[in-house]
Amino acid sequence: MNLNLRHAIMQNVANNTKEQLENTIVDAIQGGEEKMLPGLGVLFEAIWNNSTEQQKETMLSTLEQAVKQ
Repeated sequence: MNLNLRHAIMQNVANNTKEQLENTIVDAIQGGEEKMLPGLGVLFEAIWNNSTEQQKETMLSTLEQAVKQ
């Protein structure tokens, strides 16, 4: 993924409230459009990079269970 795309996505949501961020995520998932996947990936990268090791372990456990369903 191009770093300019990462930067553009982060700039687009930089001043969003928690509610706006949630709406962005929910809309992207519910819409099911492939073009939204890079944006969700950038948001997940931001979450991952700003999480503690314990939070990462929790996310990984949740993800492990989710992919087995």
